[in-house]
Amino acid sequence: MKTTENKARAAEAVPKGLSPTADVTAALAGLMNDINSKLQQKNERLTMFERKTMTYGRPALSAAADAEAPHQKAFNAYLRSGDDDALRGLELEGKALASNVAADGGYLVDPQTAESIKSVLYAASSLRSVANLVNVEATSYDVLVDHTDLGAGWATETGATAETGTPQFDRITIPLHELSAMPKASQRLLDDAAFDVEGWLAGRIADKFARSEAAAFVNGDGIDKPTGFLTHPVVAESSWGWNNIGYIATGVDGDFSGVNPADAIVDLVYALGAEYRANATFVMNSKTAGAVRKMKDADGRFLWSDGLAAGEPARLMGYAVLIAEDMPDIGSGTTAIAFGDFNAGYTIAERPDLRVLRDPFSAKPHVLFYATKRVGGDVSDFAAIKVLKFALS
Repeated sequence: MKTTENKARAAEAVPKGLSPTADVTAALAGLMNDINSKLQQKNERLTMFERKTMTYGRPALSAAADAEAPHQKAFNAYLRSGDDDALRGLELEGKALASNVAADGGYLVDPQTAESIKSVLYAASSLRSVANLVNVEATSYDVLVDHTDLGAGWATETGATAETGTPQFDRITIPLHELSAMPKASQRLLDDAAFDVEGWLAGRIADKFARSEAAAFVNGDGIDKPTGFLTHPVVAESSWGWNNIGYIATGVDGDFSGVNPADAIVDLVYALGAEYRANATFVMNSKTAGAVRKMKDADGRFLWSDGLAAGEPARLMGYAVLIAEDMPDIGSGTTAIAFGDFNAGYTIAERPDLRVLRDPFSAKPHVLFYATKRVGGDVSDFAAIKVLKFALS
């Protein structure tokens, strides 16, 4: 009975006029041809859509370019022609390109371009490599510092225990300020297929940001910019107190001592607390480094030693040396050399995103790229940094 039913169902499944045994192969072949035809039509539509999407992007110059990530293609199209349709259509993990930023007049830079900018900043803005760097999402960053000691005392077995001192906390608020750059390029240059617009934009912005940050972290006045560590009051180490930077004098106005010039550097090193010296770094500019590296100890050995391995920093008395060109030159009353644990002593707070706004109207026939980043910095531990002052006392 079941066999008869199965044969009836098989006959109904085959189109009319075809035998369920002899013509079933032809029926299946017709169905496959129909499916293949529809798939080909869909593939042609997808190909046309891809060509339309990439109209404003540069053609792939190599096999690596063909594998370019979708968010890079979309960001490249936005830089070249302002085409933000692809940006709106992207839904990327981590919001690397977020369409909701359009209301603010810009887009977040894709991760590849942002990483290029960050690498140049680390190379050019030397204080970043030794300071405490934190990423924040708020408008400011608070540092709580316990700079007093907890009281303690000896007690007898049966005697009364007196109340000891309580530690006190200082709250240091580091506001974030907006750092901006606005390079421009002609539209004809952007239309050039062989022009790497992302590389160019990253290089221009990184150079501007690096120079601006380097100056602010050393000498910034805190008004719409970070507060530099040399902006705080500088007092003699013998009278040092919190909210001040302690200094050691060379004993000669505007120069090292002519008898034992290296003594001032030795005094500077040991003016810093032992808990900070293990991670301490010298900071000076190239002119000062040129004068210091000529110094010798009593046995005729140079105090300065260059790194033996590639990428290893030079060392002065065994401590690393960073060349920051925004440090002042040796002169009357200047603080040309700093020494300290900057990871504990100076904090840089920044938002991790970089925003770019394309403006093709304000400077025609050029296109302006307005890039902004929010960053702040200030001293977080005044005991962790000491400076050498070129003065009598």
